Formats: sequence, structure tokens, C-alpha cells
Amino acid sequence: MDISQRPGSVLRHPGYLNFAASRVFSSLSFQSIGIAMGWMIYDQTHSAFALGLVGFCQFLPMAVLTFVVGHVADRFDRRRIGLVCQLVEAVTALVLAIATWQQWLTPAGILAAVTVLGAVVAFERPTMAALLPNIVPASMLQKAVATSTSMMQTALIIGPSLGGLLYGLHPVAPFAIAALLFAVASFNVISIRMQWSPAKREPVTLASVFAGVSFIRSRPVMLGTISLDLFAVLLGGATALLPMFARDILHAGPWGLGLLRAAPAIGALAMSIVLARRPLESNVGRKMLAAVAVFGVATIVFSLSTNIALSVMALLVVGASDTVSVVVRSSLVQLLTPDEMRGRVSAVNSLFIGTSNQLGEFESGMMAAALGPVATGFVGGLGTIVVVLLWMRLFPDLTKVKTLQG
Repeated sequence: MDISQRPGSVLRHPGYLNFAASRVFSSLSFQSIGIAMGWMIYDQTHSAFALGLVGFCQFLPMAVLTFVVGHVADRFDRRRIGLVCQLVEAVTALVLAIATWQQWLTPAGILAAVTVLGAVVAFERPTMAALLPNIVPASMLQKAVATSTSMMQTALIIGPSLGGLLYGLHPVAPFAIAALLFAVASFNVISIRMQWSPAKREPVTLASVFAGVSFIRSRPVMLGTISLDLFAVLLGGATALLPMFARDILHAGPWGLGLLRAAPAIGALAMSIVLARRPLESNVGRKMLAAVAVFGVATIVFSLSTNIALSVMALLVVGASDTVSVVVRSSLVQLLTPDEMRGRVSAVNSLFIGTSNQLGEFESGMMAAALGPVATGFVGGLGTIVVVLLWMRLFPDLTKVKTLQG
């Protein structure tokens, strides 16, 4: 039976389990070594600026390589690109393990490793996103995205704890285990079975390199969806200020910070499970806009709360509402894009996501320095709601999207 005709769970589709396992093992590894590298660089420098450089070193390669990445993902077998990326990640983690064991690892070495990993991720994430529609049929894509999101959120919850636990056992442990998990991820990605035909090797020109941008600009629904997420997260990034809220507003201490950090991921996990079981089937555009507005309202509630329980509840809603937007955006981008363009479009989408996350944290930090965390969170949440209202006028086609087929 053809894959497009197979009913039931998305997990029954050939290759999807390998795809999901690859993403989960890779994410677990990143979360684990991210905790370890952050702790080590701060322990060695006692500098908040050094911590900021970690984020910058992650973002810079993605910003520089975006258009190259998209072109590569559209010209070569995406499984092999994923394989190379995860093997490089495994080698990098192994080098970090050896350097830690031999006590060679310096702040400069950590930042160099972060830059290498940032460059690899710049290739891996859009490539893997573009690969998914080659594995499952269009009718199952929303379920596939939601299921993958739930698995990734689980990794996001477990990964930091795993990294901290392993680091507590021995500083080498998180890097060594990450190297092993990256290797397992690479085995899974190359084991994916799918039909793949090499794209026509068109000449590399400026037009072909920037074709992803042109494609998105020519489709108001896609442009509106991607840019909505960009500005909403850019403005509503109060979660970057969680340490300030935990210590200065909620007086909760480290345990409270742990609760606050886990809450958005738990909310996202719960919503992704719901969407995997009950996909959005009508008025998708309006539901996405409503979810982003709820994201803004929940951000405001969190910023004004002085009660740890209410703050956790608000962050659960932040994570859940953001997941609706993520699933709709990811599904629309893949479904509305022809396969020969998916790499370039996914690369641009990945850049938007990275920009909103990294610059959102920077923007929140700068505003908090001037206005304080409460005002920053309130203004950010209010700004998110204003963006939703503006986007309804600027991109009226968004409100007309009924299904994820556009």
C-alpha cells in the first residue's frame, strides 16, 4: 500500500520513528552539553557577558549561513546532510569530553565549540524540517509535526536535568554521553527509508540562493505566519528574565526558577499531545491568531504575578499557546512549499525563529535593565496582542485560512 493511503498513527509510517528518534537524541545531547558549557564558562569567567557571547556564537553562524544552507538542502540528499551534521556534532562533543578530561578547556575553547555547533545546527534544523514531508503524506503532516514537537518538548524538559546530573557526577560525563547520543542520532537519520530524487542542478545564482525569500514574500499567508511568530516572540520574550522573576519578584529561589523554566515546556508538551490526537481541522488561521493573542495575555499575567502558582500556570499557557502557533506555522510552511524549494524556505524560517528567540532575549534584557522585569513583561505581552491585531489587517488572508492546506 502506498504511504499516502496508510491509516492510523503517524508512528506507523516508514521512516518516521527513525526521524523522530534522531531529533530527540540530538536535542537531548544539545540540552545536556548546553547546560555543561554554560556552567563551565560562567565558572571560569564569572561574567554575564561571557554567557551572552554563548548565545551570540550560536546565532551568528545561522545568520551567515542561512542562504547557503537552504541551497544545499535542496540540492543534496537531506538524510546525508543530517548524517554529516550529527557526526560532526558527535566529534565536537567527543573533543569537548577529552579537553575537559585533560583540563584543556578554556572559555575561548568553549566559545569555539559553540560556534562550530551553531554552524552545524544551521544546516541540520532546516534540513530535517524539509525532510519530514518526504516521510509522511500531506494528510498526516500536522500530526507528524505535533508528535515530533511533543517528543522535542520532552527532550527539552529532560535534557537540562540530565546535563546537570551528569555534570554533577563528572564534568566529562555530559560531553561523553552527548557524543554517544549524537552517534545514535546519526544512525537513525541514515536509516530513514524514503523515495528521494535529486533535484535538478540549476546553476547557482543570486536568484536561486535567495529564492526562499522571494518565495515567502510572494505568498502572504506564509509571510504573515512566519513574521507573526517572529514579532510575537521578539516582543513577548519575558521568559528570558526568569531568573530575575524567580529571585526578585517571586522570592522563590533556585527551586522556583526550575519550576518556571519547566512550565513552558510542560505546557507545550501537553498541547502537542492534544494536537497529535486532535489535529486542527477548521479555521486554522483564526485559531493561530487567537493562540498568539493568548500567548500575549499569559505573558502579561506572568509579568504581573507575585504568586509562584499563578506564575507557573501562566507559563504553562505560554508554552501551550506557542505550540499551536509552532505547529500551524511548521505545517503551513511545509505544505505550501514544493519539495525542490523546501530547504531554502525552511532555512529562512529557521532564521526567523532563531532571530526571534535570540534577539527576543537580548531585547528583554535591555528593556529590563531600563524598565525592570515587570514593566518589560507587561509591555512585551501587550505588544504581542497589538501585533496580532495589526497582522489581521496587514495579512487579511491569514483569517481566511481554513485548513493546513492553506
